[in-house]
Amino acid sequence: MALLEIKKYPEKILKERSVPIETLNDDIQRLIDDMVETMYAARGVGLAANQVGVPKRLCVIDTSIREEKNPLIVLINPAIIGKEGAEEAEEGCLSIPGYIPTIKRSAKVFARGLNREGKSIEIEATGLLARALQHEIDHLDGLLIIDRISPIKRQFFKKRYKKSLKAAAIGK
Repeated sequence: MALLEIKKYPEKILKERSVPIETLNDDIQRLIDDMVETMYAARGVGLAANQVGVPKRLCVIDTSIREEKNPLIVLINPAIIGKEGAEEAEEGCLSIPGYIPTIKRSAKVFARGLNREGKSIEIEATGLLARALQHEIDHLDGLLIIDRISPIKRQFFKKRYKKSLKAAAIGK
């Protein structure tokens, strides 16, 4: 297993729609293992394949740090098939470290995909798991949390983020 580099905003791959996985082979299984290890090392609750530079529809989620009933989930070619209600909560992203806006999401979601063995699974989720599913599937569709905030907040974020990147480059 290997730690993978987590791509940071504004890297182009984060805005691209991921392609479905056609075959579950050893490379995909290795990618799953590496993504799980990378997610845990970064102390995240979810990671999408394009966040590590692989434009495939694959994500891993583990919300057990906060919700013990939810162990590690591997989702291949996931899709949200139903949504109910709405709620707002703070949300972070490993690809935009240090930025934690309040994001409005569905309170309950129904998702479908394949597990790492290629078997079809359906998930009914609320709480952090529902938020993580929506967040990671957004990644696979080329959407980031900054795409879910108001245009004014997004403009402010981009201006501040560019300044922080310049400051970091000067500090090197």
